Amino acid sequence: MSTLTPLQTGFSARDDAAQLHKALKGLRSDTGKIVSILAHRDSEQREQIQQAYETSFSEPLSKRISSDLHGHIKRALKLWLHDALVRDAVIIKKALKSSPVVDYQAVTEVICSRTPSQIRRFKDAYLSTYHTNLEEDIEKQISGDHKKMLVAYITTQRYEGPELDEGLVQQDAQQLYKSPDKKVGTDEKTLIRIFSERSSTHLSAVSSAYKASFGNTLEKAVKAQASGFFLRSLLTILRCAINPSMYFAKILRKAMKGMGTGDTRLIRIPQAITRNFSYNL
Repeated sequence: MSTLTPLQTGFSARDDAAQLHKALKGLRSDTGKIVSILAHRDSEQREQIQQAYETSFSEPLSKRISSDLHGHIKRALKLWLHDALVRDAVIIKKALKSSPVVDYQAVTEVICSRTPSQIRRFKDAYLSTYHTNLEEDIEKQISGDHKKMLVAYITTQRYEGPELDEGLVQQDAQQLYKSPDKKVGTDEKTLIRIFSERSSTHLSAVSSAYKASFGNTLEKAVKAQASGFFLRSLLTILRCAINPSMYFAKILRKAMKGMGTGDTRLIRIPQAITRNFSYNL
């Protein structure tokens, strides 16, 4: 696995700014050079580069990239100019404003693959950038159980540590098994409560307990009780709780499979991977 270089020895924001200015030449822009610089700098360094660029050349680097580059490479590089918190906020805001239909996939992937502390921080970034609360925008743009799951997930305080309550693990596994036999609507409430209130460590343990007790996987049980993007949100939370690396690997493979590629996903997911392992990249 390649490693992005953090705070390299000999790093010079002014030199990088000069090289980027030289590489940005409209139709003759050297995209390879631009990518090699920005992709090997961390968030703090990219901020320094942007300040140096504007000081030296009297225009924002983002404006120059917007005017000289096009298509997916422009979108990817403009996202990289933001720190991780603002990138999440930008992705979600754009997804919620997508026309004619909200990009439910992007909203779900970003929110449901983040830790509680990451969610708290990018919610603050969302508010400071767009002067509106994330939960209010979700309430306006999304509906049904999918909305309830997302709102619960971003507003509920969850424990992030490794400790477990084995009794509660067994209780949750039993409730998730029983829920299909209860009254209409109880299944969704049970799923939302457990998936929004429990830590990743806890959900992973519930998945193991469910398999041991009932001989079926929790993922299959969830698929039998939910559908649409409500199901997608539950599966994202569960898969990231069990193995986030495998989750991202599989959706990257899916995005690249077949004749065409999911370009929007390919731009979004690698940046999500770096956030998942370090929120400074």
